[in-house]
Amino acid sequence: MERLERVRGIAASLPVENVDTDTITPMHRILEGGDALVRYAFEPLRFHEDGSRNPDFPLDQPRYEGAKILIAGANFGCGSSRETAVWAVAGMGFRVLIAPSFGDIFFQNAFKNGMLPIVLPQGTVEHLARLADGAAFEVDLATQTIQAPDGRTTPFEVNAFRKQGLLRGADDLELVLDRAEAIRTFQARDRAARPWAWREPGS
Repeated sequence: MERLERVRGIAASLPVENVDTDTITPMHRILEGGDALVRYAFEPLRFHEDGSRNPDFPLDQPRYEGAKILIAGANFGCGSSRETAVWAVAGMGFRVLIAPSFGDIFFQNAFKNGMLPIVLPQGTVEHLARLADGAAFEVDLATQTIQAPDGRTTPFEVNAFRKQGLLRGADDLELVLDRAEAIRTFQARDRAARPWAWREPGS
């Protein structure tokens, strides 16, 4: 997994609430395979019913070209538990997601795919979204701060386990294996305290 320590770049604003995983990656695009996940990401918002592009879709605006930070509406990534939604957003180049709230499974999947989802109060998200007009933001995971174009620094919270994984570029298995000795120590102590729980079937 690619490390994430500091992300500096343009922030794009998608001020739409309850964008679900089916909107991000419709099932027929998942089945199509290839690069369809990214080409047709957000299809119901990005295209008209006749297949033509919606010129008002925010993420296709020239000022957001090359954006690495996505500022979204509340409950982003809600709906079904399809990891393809995270793949599509990552495939568009985003490394940091900022919203008032996320769908629970999407939120966890983002970390597992090298993206940093940040939850901030509604008012703070709206303020940052107003600044997202081609100017650069900087998100520093080590210090857990967002430096906005207006000079304001906004702190954010992140789970320590997830933070370590992103900083190291390590997945869940690698992080668990780092604690192998502590796990063995616990197992030995638990085996001594509760031997009946460690008996093999039939013994």
